[in-house]
Amino acid sequence: AVTCREFADFIMDYLSGDLPEESRAPFERHLSRCHNCHEYLAQYKSTIEAGRRAFANPDEEVPAAVPEDLV
Repeated sequence: AVTCREFADFIMDYLSGDLPEESRAPFERHLSRCHNCHEYLAQYKSTIEAGRRAFANPDEEVPAAVPEDLV
Protein backbone atom coordinates (compact mmCIF):
# COMPACT_ATOMS: atom_id res chain seq x y z
CA ALA A 1 0.00 0.00 0.00
CA VAL A 2 1.13 3.55 -0.74
CA THR A 3 0.92 6.19 1.98
CA CYS A 4 0.16 9.86 1.33
CA ARG A 5 3.83 10.71 1.98
CA GLU A 6 4.97 8.12 -0.56
CA PHE A 7 2.39 9.47 -3.00
CA ALA A 8 3.97 12.93 -2.72
CA ASP A 9 7.46 11.44 -3.12
CA PHE A 10 6.50 9.57 -6.31
CA ILE A 11 4.32 12.21 -7.99
CA MET A 12 7.01 13.57 -10.34
CA ASP A 13 7.95 10.09 -11.56
CA TYR A 14 4.27 9.25 -12.00
CA LEU A 15 3.57 12.30 -14.15
CA SER A 16 6.72 11.84 -16.23
CA GLY A 17 5.92 8.18 -16.85
CA ASP A 18 9.07 7.06 -15.02
CA LEU A 19 7.32 5.33 -12.11
CA PRO A 20 7.97 1.57 -12.44
CA GLU A 21 4.91 -0.58 -13.11
CA GLU A 22 5.22 -2.37 -9.77
CA SER A 23 4.87 1.02 -8.05
CA ARG A 24 2.36 2.49 -10.50
CA ALA A 25 -0.54 0.17 -9.65
CA PRO A 26 -0.40 0.79 -5.87
CA PHE A 27 0.07 4.53 -6.55
CA GLU A 28 -3.05 4.64 -8.74
CA ARG A 29 -5.01 2.53 -6.23
CA HIS A 30 -4.14 5.04 -3.50
CA LEU A 31 -5.07 7.89 -5.83
CA SER A 32 -8.48 6.35 -6.47
CA ARG A 33 -9.19 6.04 -2.73
CA CYS A 34 -7.65 9.18 -1.23
CA HIS A 35 -9.50 12.41 -1.90
CA ASN A 36 -6.67 14.55 -0.50
CA CYS A 37 -4.07 13.01 -2.81
CA HIS A 38 -6.46 13.27 -5.76
CA GLU A 39 -6.82 17.00 -5.06
CA TYR A 40 -3.07 17.34 -4.51
CA LEU A 41 -2.37 15.78 -7.92
CA ALA A 42 -4.88 18.11 -9.61
CA GLN A 43 -3.26 21.17 -8.02
CA TYR A 44 0.22 19.89 -8.83
CA LYS A 45 -0.76 19.55 -12.51
CA SER A 46 -2.29 23.04 -12.47
CA THR A 47 0.91 24.49 -11.01
CA ILE A 48 3.03 22.83 -13.70
CA GLU A 49 0.73 24.15 -16.42
CA ALA A 50 0.80 27.68 -14.95
CA GLY A 51 4.59 27.59 -14.98
CA ARG A 52 4.63 26.46 -18.61
CA ARG A 53 2.27 29.27 -19.59
CA ALA A 54 4.29 31.85 -17.63
CA PHE A 55 7.46 30.92 -19.51
CA ALA A 56 5.93 30.07 -22.88
CA ASN A 57 7.48 33.13 -24.50
CA PRO A 58 10.97 33.80 -23.09
CA ASP A 59 11.19 37.06 -25.06
CA GLU A 60 8.05 38.49 -23.45
CA GLU A 61 8.69 41.50 -21.23
CA VAL A 62 8.28 41.00 -17.49
CA PRO A 63 5.33 43.07 -16.16
CA ALA A 64 6.35 46.13 -14.11
CA ALA A 65 4.34 44.81 -11.11
CA VAL A 66 6.75 41.89 -10.67
CA PRO A 67 9.28 42.67 -7.88
CA GLU A 68 12.82 43.05 -9.18
CA ASP A 69 14.04 40.41 -6.69
CA LEU A 70 11.97 37.80 -8.56
CA VAL A 71 13.35 38.76 -11.96
